[in-house]
Amino acid sequence: MNIILTLGLRLLFGGSYFLTLLTVLTLCTLLNRVSAEEFPARPVRWIIGFPPGGSSDLQGRLFADKLSKIWGQPVVVENISGAGSGVAASTVARAKADGYTIFFVTHPVLAVNPFIYEKLSYDPEKDFLPVIKLSDSHNVLLVNASSPYRQVSDLIRAAKDKPGSLNFGSGGLGTTQHLTAESFKAAAGIQLTHIPYRGTGPAATALLVNEIQLHFDGTFSAMAQMSGGRVRGLAISSLQRLPTLPDLPTLNESGLPGFEATLAYGLLVPVNTPVAIVNQINRDTLKVLQDAVLKKQLQDQGIYLLGSTPEQFKVFLTNERKKWGELLKRLNIRAS
Repeated sequence: MNIILTLGLRLLFGGSYFLTLLTVLTLCTLLNRVSAEEFPARPVRWIIGFPPGGSSDLQGRLFADKLSKIWGQPVVVENISGAGSGVAASTVARAKADGYTIFFVTHPVLAVNPFIYEKLSYDPEKDFLPVIKLSDSHNVLLVNASSPYRQVSDLIRAAKDKPGSLNFGSGGLGTTQHLTAESFKAAAGIQLTHIPYRGTGPAATALLVNEIQLHFDGTFSAMAQMSGGRVRGLAISSLQRLPTLPDLPTLNESGLPGFEATLAYGLLVPVNTPVAIVNQINRDTLKVLQDAVLKKQLQDQGIYLLGSTPEQFKVFLTNERKKWGELLKRLNIRAS
């Protein structure tokens, strides 16, 4: 191919013009190679699709700070919330593909949003390159401590005895808590009534006053509520028990084989970002994931560090898009 290209250029431009053009092309190639090797040579934008102060934002800032120390360059956090992180996704999709804009993302942006929003300002399959799967967290099935349900089978039996009589809450339509409950309904073959709230806080309060009978909540929040003694955890949505909650069974071992619902965190960059830069971000982030202090800090919050290749993260996103897409289409869940 190179020989054919060289001959073609020589015929097209002649001897002297050919040599000049070849020199320019060679310099461009060398400059691109040096640029990739020296990345980053200036501050990096770190886009988070959530408001400041939440658990996702705090986790994202921890990673940004660690990478800043490795790179010797500022990693500047920008919180761009709205439309289930869709506004942030659109911002990243339009950014220059040079590695200097990185998207700290929760995977529903690519796996769920396409099925609940009528129009997206980004293409979840074509606008981004997966870099690494950082971590995941799960949801705990909670009931009021005064309820008669002490294990998952009690809850399923009650729901089957009186279909539609039990309410579950969530922090809003299409949230991980909502979709975990919908997946639970489908797996158990039961009918539950969904009551969406404006955030997980109001949903947790509704459980305490018996407006709802069950609620899936994130591990860290669930642990805090369980420690207060006013709610009871029945199971967790991970495939295996977690070290932070060793006595809490999984839904997988509570009569729903293979059940898993996870919220994964990862990094994306705009499509066409050079492979060398994608691989460098991956390698440097893997170093961050080996930080024992960070690992313990996040594990105490129910967040488990993972790590992956770009290809492994891509496969995960593809599988999750298929899994949630089938459920959402069947239920016809759409954001208003």
